[in-house]
Amino acid sequence: MLTRSASDNGLHTYARQRGFIQYSDKKLQSRQIHLSARIKPRPAALVMGRAAGVIMPGCQIIRREPMSNELIIRPQVPAKRPEVSLPGLVFGTKPRVILKRSVWMLAGLFVLYFGVLGNLMHRIDADLDFMPPNPVEGGSHAVNMAEALITREVVTHRWTANDPVFFPTGFHDNMPNFQRGMMRAISRFTLELENQIGRLRGSSAIDSDLERASGLLQFPPDVWIFDLDQSLLPVQPAETQYEAAARALRAYNTRVAQRVAIFETRADALALTIERMASELGSRAAIVDDHVSADRFIFDVLADDIFYVNKGMAYASYLLLRELGRDFENVIASQGLSRVWMQALDSLREASQQQPLIVLNSSGASSFLANHLHLQGFYLKRAILQLDEISRVIRATR
Repeated sequence: MLTRSASDNGLHTYARQRGFIQYSDKKLQSRQIHLSARIKPRPAALVMGRAAGVIMPGCQIIRREPMSNELIIRPQVPAKRPEVSLPGLVFGTKPRVILKRSVWMLAGLFVLYFGVLGNLMHRIDADLDFMPPNPVEGGSHAVNMAEALITREVVTHRWTANDPVFFPTGFHDNMPNFQRGMMRAISRFTLELENQIGRLRGSSAIDSDLERASGLLQFPPDVWIFDLDQSLLPVQPAETQYEAAARALRAYNTRVAQRVAIFETRADALALTIERMASELGSRAAIVDDHVSADRFIFDVLADDIFYVNKGMAYASYLLLRELGRDFENVIASQGLSRVWMQALDSLREASQQQPLIVLNSSGASSFLANHLHLQGFYLKRAILQLDEISRVIRATR
């Protein structure tokens, strides 16, 4: 049978006070603490010797087994945390966490790429005060404007009408439609420049630069570097063709300034040119009538496309006719058409400056909601009537 000596009691008390021994029985623990308080303190050397396991002279330590109500706490080495790689910190380590975080990250990247970056690249520039930055001095004002508009939309703002679906602007269609409308108006003007203004009453040869520019501007606007309908090999994209057309127009205008190329400021050439441009606007007004009469849903994506194509055509036509009026200033003034000319420009300006947040396609006069195609079509038709009036007056006074 094991017995506890006085020295062993002192060592036991010291170990308990230092926290090396704890009790699971709270009553026994409180009793031991009470008893230990009644024990007289030992000399420090004796206590330290016992704590260090050294037997002091005159002392005897009897080893015993720990009691059932004693808990001996041994020092434990903290477990090392498993090292986690950077992908593990980002995506997690459990399959369910990885899947959840991956879905959220892909959704965030989609919004940033197509939403934020796409909006930053999406720009509809309908600046009415735009002037050619590098005009050819002594050349045609209208040709300078045509070249500057092509360069601005293709080089400065970047051509977006042929962007594939994986581009940031792949889901934005307002700017591409606006650029298509602009290029259609410029193409029509260049064609009339080739057939009417750049020739001597149709009896002279067609100018080579105008012929090249007119042909290049007929290129489809949505052709990218790959056109699988034509070939599996890379092709020249639309913007490359339009840049070449701008260079051809500048070459022609340079020769006009040098009095080498023909630029006829005849009244009949002006009448034919504005007739053809008015006819092009009339075709767009007819599309508006057909779409509105179909009585589609108020939120119509096709109405949005028609609206921005018309907006681009009206804007480019406004700038081209404004500069053409400077080229034919004497003809317009001599025919007394200055006021009607300005009214036609005002109508085109109004048609090009509408900026609805959402293009609505309501049922018309019976609805309290707007129909933006109706309003745009009104200004287009008014411009067409005014241009027709100018043409009729010129023809009547020949």
